[in-house]
This record gives sequence, C-alpha cells and structure tokens, in this order.
Amino acid sequence: MMYQIINLAVFALLIGLLFKQQNAEQTLSKRVFTSLGLGVIFGGALQLVYGGGNQIISGTLEYVNIIGAGYVSLLKMIIMPLITVSIIGAIIKVKDSGSLGKISGLSISILLATTAVSALIGILVSNLFGLSADGIVQGAREIARGEILETRLTSVETLSFADMIISFFPGNPFADLAGSRPTSTIAVVIFSAFIGVAGLTVMRTHPELGASFEKFINVAQEIVRTLVRMVLSLTPYGVLALMTKVVAGSNYDDILGLISFVAASYVGLGLILIMHLLLVTVVGVNPVRYLKKILPVLTFAFTSRSSAGSIPMNIDTQVKKLGNGESVANFSASFGATMGQNGCAGLYPAMLAVMIAPTVGINPLDPGFMATLIAIVTISSFGIAGVGGGATFAALIVLSALDMPVALAGLLISIEPLIDMGRTAVNVSGAITAGTITSRVLGQADETVFDSDNETDGEAVKA
Repeated sequence: MMYQIINLAVFALLIGLLFKQQNAEQTLSKRVFTSLGLGVIFGGALQLVYGGGNQIISGTLEYVNIIGAGYVSLLKMIIMPLITVSIIGAIIKVKDSGSLGKISGLSISILLATTAVSALIGILVSNLFGLSADGIVQGAREIARGEILETRLTSVETLSFADMIISFFPGNPFADLAGSRPTSTIAVVIFSAFIGVAGLTVMRTHPELGASFEKFINVAQEIVRTLVRMVLSLTPYGVLALMTKVVAGSNYDDILGLISFVAASYVGLGLILIMHLLLVTVVGVNPVRYLKKILPVLTFAFTSRSSAGSIPMNIDTQVKKLGNGESVANFSASFGATMGQNGCAGLYPAMLAVMIAPTVGINPLDPGFMATLIAIVTISSFGIAGVGGGATFAALIVLSALDMPVALAGLLISIEPLIDMGRTAVNVSGAITAGTITSRVLGQADETVFDSDNETDGEAVKA
C-alpha cells in the first residue's frame, strides 16, 4: 500500500507540473505532447521498478484511471449535444437543404474509398512481412478470447446489410441522444439534419418564429462550444493518465512474441497516413501544415483509443484550424467515427484474413481472393456500427463472410491495446481527410483559417 501511495504522489506531482504549464499559458498542443512524454516515462518507470503484471502497478493504475476514464467520459458527455446543435446551426446558416446530400454523399464516398485502399495496404504489408497464424502459439487468454469471439459470431451472422442500414434511422431520437445503441451517433446526425431542414422551412413560412428558433440555436451553440472548450482544456491530464495506463499495463514479453505483426501494422498505418496526406495535397492543401494542425487530435485519439471520444476535438480542429465548413466537419467527424474506419475496419480485418488464409488452404496472393477480401472489407466497414463497431466486430464480419475460423482473431489479444492506439489515430485522420476534401471540393473551406498560425480558442482556455 505504501508503494502505491508513493506512485500516486509522483503522479500528482506530474499533474501539478502540467497545471503549472497551463498557468504559464503554454498552448494546448505543447501541453498535450508534454503529457504524452511524461505518461510514457512514468508508465515505463513503473514497469522497470515493479515488473510487468505486479499488483502494485495494478493498484496504482486503478486510481490513475480515474482521471483517464473520467476524461473520456466527459468527452462522450458532450458528443451528442455538440453534434445536435452544430449540425442544426450549420444547416440554418447554409440555408440550403440541397447541399446536405452532397456533403454526406461525398464524405461517405471518401471514407469508403480510403477504406478499400487501406484493405489493399493491409494485404500487401501482411504478405511483405510474411505474416501467418500458423506460427502463433495460443495461450490461455488467447483461447478464452477465441471462444468469446465464436459465441459473438452467431449474432453477427444474423445481420444483413439491409439490417445495418435500417439501424441508422432514429426510431427513438431521445434514446439515441442517450447513446443507447451502437448506431446512436449516426441516428443523431440524421435526426439533427431533419430538425435543421424543418427549421429552414419554418424560417421561410413563419419568419418571426424562424427568427426565434435561430436565436435559440445560436445560444445553444455558444453554450455547447463553451462546454467543449472547458472539457478540451483538460486534455493534457487525460492523456497523461491514459498513456501511463497503456505503457505500465502492457506485457512486453507478449509484444516481443508478436513483434512482426506490430511492425507490419504500424507500417500499414503509416502508409495509410501518407495516403491521407497525398489526398489533401491533390485538393490544394499543404500537407506539412495540415499534419501539424491535426497532430494534437491524432495524439489524443492515439492515447484514448476512442474514435467517438475524439469527435469534439475532431470538429474543433476541422473548423478552427483547417477552415472546413461547420456542416462538413460535423458530418465527416460523426460518420467517420462509426463507418469507413481506415484502421479498424480497413487495415486490421484485411491483415487478419491474409494471416489466416494459409491455414485454410487459401493463397493470400490469389487475385480473386484479394478482390473479394477488399470488397467485403469495404461493404462491412459501412455497417460496423450496426453490430457494435470496432476492430473486433469488423474482423468477425469479414472472417465469417470468408468462411474463416474467427477464433484465430483471439491470438492477438496480447498486443490489441498497442496496435489499437495507432488504428484509432488513423480512423480519426481518415475522418478529417474526408472533411477536408469535401470542404475544398464543395467550396466551403476558409483558406485564411488554414493559413493562420493563431492558436484556437480551445487552446487558450484554462481549466
């Protein structure tokens, strides 16, 4: 118990250091990267002093996680209000309901297209590294995970593509605002779009009522934006706790045993990130400046492993740093968190399928197999939210569609947190890429914001 108290005292000192940085008016970006480094050092020190799996580390992380999990919960708290008022407000300001179809259609198309390319990248890096499920030894945890995946498969197999699409519609918008379903985010986006279009109609038919409605939405937007800035100002503390937990709680022996898959995964994720930079370059965006501006939100996504939790910062970054239109930013961030995820739904299932293919007598380099795999991955990524979302369900859908043993996906449980960090960052990068391209193509981008080096309001706010 004494050692836990000492560890927590050190953690409290690190919190104090970050608070001192904030009082010195350091930018949010600098404080986030400082907290990232401190989390790695502190987590590594815990491993070095006590050894992996030690009860002292577990007891320490239980309390450290109060800040990490608490911060993620606060982010989730503001997701639905932010999406609702932002989309309604954006539609009212645009005053053109016809543009909604272009925005959503183009954003979704980009997400799906980049997911297809991500699947191809997954196939290529898996073959390049010679990955195969044959050489992986199953331990007790991996076997248990495989059995769980087998039981989940029955619920996945009963879902059709049509069922997934139907699940997007907000049958009970109040329940969706409470996040009761995996598809609640998409449902809230659709519901908010309907409210926005209805508001436009009222503004045209009853100008006085429409003016009151517009004023109400403007007030609601300002309140929610202030709330978002308050929560985002806590990011350095959340990142410190989250990174400490990841580094201190990892099993490095297991990681070394699967180092080839880890390396292949990050090579693939790096190639996807390069693809994103090339795509924004095509629409006239400076890739270096672009990467610098989105790095803080990618860092948060990396440490939190939450695409949904990154939505507030995603939207804030698109609007205030990249100059993307509000409606585009909200649609791309919301859709990108629940469909077409380049890392979780594109790269990862494709890599697993290539690894498992030789065990069932399939040549992973066969052109027919590759084409089928890419098609299944792309279609499945559109409806992952309908069955719970995330890389695990993406793998279940793809492997079951290919008639492959899904239990083998449990072999990678030991390194799941490590590779999931990179996958989540790439998911968010894909959503921002879709928003940036859509804004430029539709002429809804503010170049002066992108060219500006001024810090955003979110970076200037104090907790």
